[in-house]
Order: sequence, then C-alpha cells, then structure tokens
Amino acid sequence: MARTTYQDLLDAGVHFGHLTRKWDPKMSKYIFMERNGIHIIDLNKTLSKLEEAASAIKQIVKSGRKVLFVATKKQAKDIVAEQAKNVNMPFVTERWLGGMLTNFSTVRKSIKKMSNIDKMTKDGTYDVLSKKEKLMIQRERIKLETLLGGIADLNRLPAALFIIDVKKEHIAVSEALKLNIPTFAMVDTNSDPTHIDFPIPANDDATKSITLITSVITQAIIDGLEERKRDKEDEAEKEAAAAKAKIDNGQEADAVEATGEARAEGDAGKRPRRNKVEDEATATEAEGKE
Repeated sequence: MARTTYQDLLDAGVHFGHLTRKWDPKMSKYIFMERNGIHIIDLNKTLSKLEEAASAIKQIVKSGRKVLFVATKKQAKDIVAEQAKNVNMPFVTERWLGGMLTNFSTVRKSIKKMSNIDKMTKDGTYDVLSKKEKLMIQRERIKLETLLGGIADLNRLPAALFIIDVKKEHIAVSEALKLNIPTFAMVDTNSDPTHIDFPIPANDDATKSITLITSVITQAIIDGLEERKRDKEDEAEKEAAAAKAKIDNGQEADAVEATGEARAEGDAGKRPRRNKVEDEATATEAEGKE
C-alpha cells in the first residue's frame, strides 16, 4: 500500500476545518490550532487514523466482504462513485433511503423489481405494452437506478461503511450503529466522531481532500483483494500438491504390495526339491519296514 505523507495531506488541504463557532467540542483532540477564525486539524493524527482505517478495511476486504461507500454531498458524490466502481464496491451517492440497512429485505425487493424490468426488455414482454405503460415503467426504472443502482449487486448487508461527512449522513451512521456495522468516515471539525469506529479527522468539503482520503481507502481495498487472490491461489496449489502426494503415495503402496506378492510367488516356486538318491533310499527303507 502506497504510503501517504504529511505533505500529501497538507497539499490537499486536509487540515482546513470549519469556522471555530461551528465546531463540535468532541473533535477537540483532533484540532491542532485556530487560525483566522478557522480550526486547523492536526495532520499527524489524521495520518495515524488514516493508516489505521486503511489497515482495517484491507482486512475486511481480504475476508471477502463488501464495504459500502456513502457520499451524497455534491462535491463528493462523483469522486466516491468513480472510486467505488473502480474497486467493484457498492455505493450510495444520491439520497440515502431510510431503512436502507435496517430494512434491507425491502430494499432488495426494489432492486429485484429493477432487475425484472430489465428482464421484460430482453424477453419481449416490454414490447407488447401500451405507450403509457412503457412510459411509467421507464420512469420507475430511472428512479430505481438513480437511488439503488450503486447497490444493485449487494446481496447482503455490507461488512462496513465508508462515509464522507457524518453530519450529513447521520441516518446511515445511525442505521449502521443499530446493526453493529463498523463505520469508517471523514470527520470534520463540525462533526461528532463518537459513534464512528474509525474516524479520519479531515476536511470533508474540499474535493482534493476527499479525493486523497478516498483514494487511500480504495488502494487499501485493492491491496486486500490482491492478497485474497494470492491466498486463494496458494491454497489451491497446496490442495493440488496434497492431492498429488496422496496419489503418489497410493501408487507407491500398490507397487510395494505387488512386489511383495511377486516375492511370495517366487519363494513358493523355489522350495528345495529332493534328489533321486534320496528318493530311492526312502523307497528302500519303506520296503524294509514292510
């Protein structure tokens, strides 16, 4: 995993917090100083928390589970959607639907409905509908795609959430908390980090800051996926080697058994034979006894 430096964070403006009058006192331990009425985030702590979060996410992905990206604010949605797609992770960048996690079974029904509409288009069912029915279905499909397209392949609850701006995405945070789903998030100076499992103190408004932090997280995901792939390949090689060894041992055992049988047959054929003189002596002795 490429290491992000203090200078990288500084260049991206990760250290710029909100106006001091908008701060949340619970963020005080992550604030370095105040400058011109703005809180400055301690980048040493940001760096430490970012590495901690990246390491944890890597292990989650390595185990084969999914991380849901959440960012509905204007300056973050496109960045997050693109990066989530790059690592094949689910994402929500439009409106967070209440119950998206806590009522996941209902959300899955809506996703299935979207899939059924696509199926209608392919099998010709859509073609026999009236213009009005087609228009209604098209509108519904667009709406479902907008709201749920990013989680269309999410068949079960995610293993974790990565969130941009916990204040804006407070419903997502609340639902994850209820279900004990770990949360990773960029937390600015105006937010409460208390209920975030892996808070990353950072400017969650600037695009450069969002891009940098998100790219570190996605790189950790890439690393986790690659390690998972290598582990599976190693496991497959071990299984293949074990199977080969078993076959080889079986063949060796068969060979030993065959050799033993051959020796036994050879020994039977080599039993000592009595010569002619011995036979005649035995016959004479028998006649004398008679």
